[in-house]
Amino acid sequence: MPSMNDILGVIMGGGRGSRLHPLTQMRSKPAVPIAGKYRLIDIPISNCINSGIFRVAILTQFNSVSLHRHITQAYNFDVFHTGWVQIWAAEQTPQSASWYQGTADAVRKQLFEIQATGAEYVLILAGDHLYRMDYHEMAEYHWEKNADITVAVQPVARSEVSRFGILKVEADGQISSFIEKPKDPEVQNQYISRDDPEQPFLGSMGIYMFKTKILNDLLNYHLRSDDFGGDIIPQAIQSHEVYGFDFDGYWEDIGTIRSFYETNLKLTNSNPPFNFYDAKAPIYTHARFLPGSIIEDSELKDVLIAEGCRVRQAKITHSIVGVRSQIAEGAVIKDSILMGADYYDEEKPHGNTPIGIGKNCHIESAILDKNVRIGDSVEILPFPRNYKDIDNELYYVRDGIVVIAKDTELPAGTRIAPE
Repeated sequence: MPSMNDILGVIMGGGRGSRLHPLTQMRSKPAVPIAGKYRLIDIPISNCINSGIFRVAILTQFNSVSLHRHITQAYNFDVFHTGWVQIWAAEQTPQSASWYQGTADAVRKQLFEIQATGAEYVLILAGDHLYRMDYHEMAEYHWEKNADITVAVQPVARSEVSRFGILKVEADGQISSFIEKPKDPEVQNQYISRDDPEQPFLGSMGIYMFKTKILNDLLNYHLRSDDFGGDIIPQAIQSHEVYGFDFDGYWEDIGTIRSFYETNLKLTNSNPPFNFYDAKAPIYTHARFLPGSIIEDSELKDVLIAEGCRVRQAKITHSIVGVRSQIAEGAVIKDSILMGADYYDEEKPHGNTPIGIGKNCHIESAILDKNVRIGDSVEILPFPRNYKDIDNELYYVRDGIVVIAKDTELPAGTRIAPE
């Protein structure tokens, strides 16, 4: 019987991440901070470790320095452990001078490294999804069915079906057909796989388990196919044993500023849809040696606050307060995400405006990236959800959300509001 030691985890490091700009202006999508102290990449790596997969490769290409730094600081097994987490960056070789052209092409260009591990199975994962999954259950299903490929699938409502790759799954679990983001209701009806009237469809989660030999054969045979979801999987259904593994837990694709914003703020609820702490399956990240946060004479309601912060006489509602955040007297913060800082201001002094939120600021419906310097009496007011996108020298508006990019300084008295 195979074991989890026979599986290599391969995580997609993301492309340009244009839909998450400006959060991806200086970093790749998987390196984007979430929940005040984590990075998106921590999710699939933690799922691998908690599932007993201790060999993990991360395929990177765009804005990868921040991601590389996080991986090297956070994931070091000791010398008595055979596991590793490695960065496999895009590179020029005698065989190929091009960059990764898609998910399948990225894996194709690393087939030599994959085969060198000796792994009999490869688990392909995305680096920008929020979910907790025991891959051992998926592996057991894969082995039980003697599948060539297993695709993790989840129930999809009719209202959401046009956003997903939809799979027709037969009673025995085998996938018989695939369609990408169908919009025609008559076509959609041909892909109903469940009796549930609320969620009659099954959508691909972008999680694939391959027999390594099959993966090698498919990628070398379909040399013009660059993506798994759009190309390789639909072609493989016609010639190989492809099965769907049901997953009905929480799963969120954090692909846009709006989804990033809403997913983060849901974590401030008393019963959040995703719990970052689980005694049996915690989410790991870079261990920082920071003091506990200090809250002075402040009012906080539905706030997720990380370590190393200082909040003075402020009022904060329904917000995320990230590591090392500094919030001065009189600040009012609502429905916002503060990512915090990479360092304290005394470590790298800069001008007259310190890192953090100045006195008497009013901030609503905003995302403040790392190391921002907000002067006194700055106002950021809500924009309508369907408001036009804005690219300003000091701020951006995306999906009606104001985003202050990393390392930006807003002078005292700045006012950002709809015209």
